[in-house]
Amino acid sequence: MKYDITVIGAGPGGYVAAIRCAQLGFKVAIIERYDTLGGTCLNVGCIPSKALLDSTEHYHNAKHHFSAHGIDLTGLSVNWAQMVGRKSNVVKENADGVRFLMKKNNIDVYHGHASFVDAHTISLKKTDGSTDTIQTDKTIIATGSKPTTLPFIPLDKQRVITSTEALSLPEVPRTMVVIGGGVIGCELGSVYARLGTEVTMIEYMPSLIATMDGELGKELQKSLRKLGMKFALGYGVTAVENLGDRVRISAKAAKSDDTQTFETDYCLVAIGRRPYTEGLGLENIGIATNAKGQIVTDEHLETTVKGIYAIGDVIQGAMLAHKAEEEGVFVAETIAGQHPHIHYHLIPGVVYTWPEVAGVGYTEEELKQQGRAYKSGKFPFKASGRARASMDTDGFVKVLTDANTDEILGAHMIGPRIADLIAEAVVALEYRASAEDIARMSHAHPTFTEAFREACLAATGNRAIHI
Repeated sequence: MKYDITVIGAGPGGYVAAIRCAQLGFKVAIIERYDTLGGTCLNVGCIPSKALLDSTEHYHNAKHHFSAHGIDLTGLSVNWAQMVGRKSNVVKENADGVRFLMKKNNIDVYHGHASFVDAHTISLKKTDGSTDTIQTDKTIIATGSKPTTLPFIPLDKQRVITSTEALSLPEVPRTMVVIGGGVIGCELGSVYARLGTEVTMIEYMPSLIATMDGELGKELQKSLRKLGMKFALGYGVTAVENLGDRVRISAKAAKSDDTQTFETDYCLVAIGRRPYTEGLGLENIGIATNAKGQIVTDEHLETTVKGIYAIGDVIQGAMLAHKAEEEGVFVAETIAGQHPHIHYHLIPGVVYTWPEVAGVGYTEEELKQQGRAYKSGKFPFKASGRARASMDTDGFVKVLTDANTDEILGAHMIGPRIADLIAEAVVALEYRASAEDIARMSHAHPTFTEAFREACLAATGNRAIHI
């Protein structure tokens, strides 16, 4: 078994890298530890969480908004088993799709745990206990990440759970405490809040989604409050105890001696993820990692060992599926002698709550920190005809521009279909468009995308038409 390129890990970064390598004429193998392809994103991350987000949003709308549309319902209820079953079917269909793509591109698929013997030899321990050896000229490490915790938080996966278990709980909980107010915590917290769970979120930082533009976190909190969610912001968890049929959580304020105690049916720990490199044998070949456990790479994403590359969650940068995909293509094309590029600053971040949240480019806080002169244009969805028609008036679009050149420096949005709308802002920033450029482009009416144009009009000198 000899290959030009072997990819370890079949998540979005890994399988995309394998496909691009095959397209470029290389003989490719991909190794996946688990039985299904697609990695965390497809199996226990992006895809199943979005399936539950969609299902619960349908239920929430049916319960709270259908009557306003003239749709009367009786006997509305949640069939949790069906909801979870549909989620599982979505996962299976996508995983089957990835397997089809491997076959279509003549990529050999191996299942088992890979570890380096040397820079060109990989040992493969199969699930049945047998081992194989693969020879390879080059290797791409794409093993992803796993949920992280704190030493005093015991993840028993029964009552104290991660995002993985939260996707398939045996029942809809009466209460849930979510530790962590980032993307995963907000998304899964909103799933259960829509179904009637009393959700309390504990976050050490003073705001939700703290790495994004500050106004987005404030607006998202207002929206989640409408679902009945409660918040303990600026509190750090000090203890978590499984009491059998419930969990007790203790937390202390970051800036005072105030303490709080919570008791709940389930405690979801969503404080981040860490690179998954255990058992890869990195030490056998001298691949360096940093203090965070991330694999060290150069500007070409090559590790400290020539011919071995790393992408996605195992290296520095945001842990995003689409970042991993970009890096997979980048490495494949680099190996082929091409000259690809990735503009990391222009990879968007998205939160799939409803309203959705997204941002790209500089935040307002970053521009202030830089001391850069900028202008801000903002347009609320309550002034959008399309948003009024769909009853999705929460949120806004904010555009930040250079005060002298009018170049768009950042775009930050919360509202309906923002996960799709952010792509227009990414294109604008990639081509270094000005707010005036977007303002002069025709946007179909009525659409949600008009909000981006109106925000750009506002940034060019308070020219927004509908506010």
